This record gives sequence, C-alpha cells and structure tokens, in this order.
Amino acid sequence: MTRPLREARISSAAIGANAETMRRAVPTRHAMAIVKADGYGHGAVTAARAALEAGIDHLGVADLDEAFELRAAGIDAPVLAWLHDPEADFAAAAEAGIALGVSSRAQLARAAATGHRATVHIKVDTGLSRNGVVEAEWGPLVEALAAAVGAGELVLGGVFSHLSNTSSDDDRAQVVAFERFVDALRSVGLEPGIRHLAASAAALDHPAARYDMVRLGLALYGIAPERHLRGTLPLRPAMQLSARVVGLKRVPAGSGVSYGYLHRTSAPTTLALVPLGYADGVPRAAVDAPVLIGDRRHRVVGRIAMDQLVVDVGDAPVALGDRAVLWGDPADGEPGVDEWADAAGTIAYELVTRLGRRVHRTRA
Repeated sequence: MTRPLREARISSAAIGANAETMRRAVPTRHAMAIVKADGYGHGAVTAARAALEAGIDHLGVADLDEAFELRAAGIDAPVLAWLHDPEADFAAAAEAGIALGVSSRAQLARAAATGHRATVHIKVDTGLSRNGVVEAEWGPLVEALAAAVGAGELVLGGVFSHLSNTSSDDDRAQVVAFERFVDALRSVGLEPGIRHLAASAAALDHPAARYDMVRLGLALYGIAPERHLRGTLPLRPAMQLSARVVGLKRVPAGSGVSYGYLHRTSAPTTLALVPLGYADGVPRAAVDAPVLIGDRRHRVVGRIAMDQLVVDVGDAPVALGDRAVLWGDPADGEPGVDEWADAAGTIAYELVTRLGRRVHRTRA
C-alpha cells in the first residue's frame, strides 16, 4: 500500500509503553491521560484506547465536544472536561457520565440544576490566574457545594488545580493554597474525592503534588514535558512526521533559496523539495531544522513556505519519492520533535498539536 504524500504515523504501542513508564515512575492510585486537542495531534480515540489498555483509569479533555467524541467512540471510562462554553449542555454531559470541571459558583449552580446528579471536580485557582475558583470565592462556593451535595444534586468527584512550573518556591506556594481549599471542604464535612494537581512535569519533579492522581499529557506521547527531563525516562515518541521528496534540483554555488534568500548555497549542491509547509503546521521559523532522508541527516535551507520546504542534500543519493522524516524517534536515528521546536523557538507541544488537515494520520 502506498504511503500518503504527507503522513503522521502514530504508534499506539508507544503511547501504551509511555503510560506504563509513567505509572512506574509515578505510582499514584489513579492516573489521567490527557487526550485534549485531538490527543495532542495524535488522535484522541487512538490515544485514549492505548492509555486505558496500559492501565490508565481516567481521561481528561478540555471541552465537552471532545468528551462526547470519546463517548461516541464507545469509550466509557471516567472522563473529565473543564473548559466550558457558557452555553455548554451540562445536562447532556451528566447524562453521558462526563464529570464537569467547575470553576465558578455560576457553573456549580448549572451543574446542580441538570437533574442528573452530575459529578463535579472543583477547579481551584492556586495562582495560575486562568480558570478556577479564586480564593476570595472559596467560602461561598464551598457553602453552595455542601448544600448541593447534601440535597443529592451533585457528587463531588474531586478537586484539582494546575501548577505554573515557574520555580520550586512558586510551586510550593500553590501546593499550600491547594491544601487550604481541601481544608475548607473538610471543615464543612465534605471529602474532596480525587485530589489532582500535578501534570507530567510536576508529577516527576514534585512528589508532594502527586496526591491521588496525576494528569499525564505530553509524556504520554513520548516527549519530555520540560527540557531538564529529556533523557531521564525511556519515553518513546509516538508520532513520525514525513513526506515524500517531490523535487530534486542541482544548483550552482551562490544560488538563492526560497523567499527572501535567507540562504545562498556555498558550493554546487542538490536541493530536495519536500511538500510540507506552514499550512501543514510546520513552523515557518524553523530554518536549519534537521530532516532525515535515507540514513543521512540534512538541514532545511531557506524560508519554509506555505506548502513546501527545501533541504540541502549535497551529493547524497536521494531520489524522487524518498521519505523525508522531519521528526520521529531519535532511537531510530530520526530527528526529535524537540529539535524542531528548538529550531523554531517554540515548544514540542505546539508542533504536534498544530498539524494541518493535509497531513494524513496513519497507525504505525
């Protein structure tokens, strides 16, 4: 079977292996696989099934549409969604057994009014200043929550927050704030349910933040969540991005390459044309990023365009139709997505989640 022109090959086995690796490294009672943003670009259903088969027992998504996609695929594991449209259908979510992340008294009231005894996880703002209940509102929210739980309108499934990963002192301050909210719940006779604060990086770096469950995001897909964690765990990248070489051109020294002539050839060389560009999610800024063709690494030269990029292959024996791998598994000699992120001045999260619709996802 002919492989697609542009392809992201996704390895379920790698996702499962990474889940097992993280469970051994962080042996909390529960673990949540974060499969938002279409499983970080890897396919939400594919990622969810692989993680569940490897022993993960909860799933996390950003919004309810993502949660409903999992349910439509027949996945019945516990799912939490926490970023809500003001008009999101909480009743449908509760009926589907989707837990609601609640960040305000208004959301709490909506969840209590579904008529389905919705399960909620209270999101606490411990210092990130995004969604979550701010400390000034903790008292009124806890009172309203206690009343709703007492009336049988809600089930308190958990309490959670998110660390900024700014510094050890900042993270410790957030842990202390999180504990204050848990104490506030217990002061009115409520047990917090599943407490979860740490995502991949904090789960590894801050044992005190692990509590009952950790949320595994980027590490699940085989990418270190922080630079200092690269190489510390045997994570397997789950995505290989490649395309076929569609053009080859021998050029003399001094030839300008692509828009703006950011690069001029220093000697006679062969240029390979690869049909991946910023419309496909390949960052325009990633000049000099690595590309593997055959068993040799080469470099992107010139400005990356909307549909294509140029690779200087020198005198290497490259042919039309050869696969050009932008990123994959360094253990196989392929460039890592972190190398592309470094070349573009961004993070690996952005690259794997931004791939465009022309890139075909296939199962490895």
